Amino acid sequence: MSNQRLYRVTKRERKRKRKKLLTWFLVPLLLLAITGTAYGAYLYSKAASTLDNSYEAIDPSSRRGTQVDPDVDNTSILFIGVDDSEKRDYKESARSDALILATFNKKEKSIKLVSIPRDSYVYVPKKDRYTKITHAHAYGGPQVTVDTVEHLLDIPVDYYVRMNFYAFIDVVDALGGIEVDVPYEFKEQDSHDLAEAIHLKAGLQNLDGEEALALARTRKKDSDLFRGQRQQEILQAIIKKAATVKAVTKYPDIIEAVGDNMKTNLTFSEMKAFIEYATSGDSLTIENLQLEGMDGRENGAYVFKLDEDKLKQLQEVLKQQLELTSTSIGDSSQ
Repeated sequence: MSNQRLYRVTKRERKRKRKKLLTWFLVPLLLLAITGTAYGAYLYSKAASTLDNSYEAIDPSSRRGTQVDPDVDNTSILFIGVDDSEKRDYKESARSDALILATFNKKEKSIKLVSIPRDSYVYVPKKDRYTKITHAHAYGGPQVTVDTVEHLLDIPVDYYVRMNFYAFIDVVDALGGIEVDVPYEFKEQDSHDLAEAIHLKAGLQNLDGEEALALARTRKKDSDLFRGQRQQEILQAIIKKAATVKAVTKYPDIIEAVGDNMKTNLTFSEMKAFIEYATSGDSLTIENLQLEGMDGRENGAYVFKLDEDKLKQLQEVLKQQLELTSTSIGDSSQ
């Protein structure tokens, strides 16, 4: 693998409903709920009670003058995948294993997604130091992670959704597995940290939750760039399976799996505001963005050093997406 590995910005519109990020968390149950069926009403009630129990507030963004309303405002959500399990029991001290920022523009019906490599070398305001962004969650949970991403991208982060390994595993298992094309043969530890417990061969196959997690986590034969692409493919496979008629009866299990393993500062009422994006059909555009940079070392450890010029360009793209100006958000200089 080249020492000049680049995380290129790609511009690919995904217009089919099954490829929308929020579908995994909200859309299957909410779309069914609004059909007016008795089963839909049951799911709606179950989702409301389950997801409201997942609510955990953080401080409002200092980069906003007033509290945002997702029904009318452009907003952002940081999705945090936490490197935690029952055996590890890290809780708030767990590191983040995946970070994806979603920015939503109401007028344009567009979503821009930014994948942030876990080894990105960034400034963490809480610690007043530079380190890998994966450490931010260990320093103070979602609050410190959100603050760090705000400083990095120079925009407000309005909401967060944090999920651990078990939500991922349970959702895949509740669906009866997902079909994924495994790119190469490999062995990986399972969610209990048992070395080489998962052995997958290359090819299209149906994966259970543990196997899908192993594929999403492994970095032994490629890079964070390809790891991010695999995670997107797995997410799309989950969405595709969840959209099938057979999956409808599994929605209660999916709701419980998500609710038991998720924390968010989104209320159920606020979540419903995002249905508009998911039901926009071909008018919705989704663009995937990634940070650019290259391999480096700091204090003897591997880090991903961001290209500052490309970072500034990305910051401007996200400000335009949220319809912000440099004077409408707080000073991020440090």
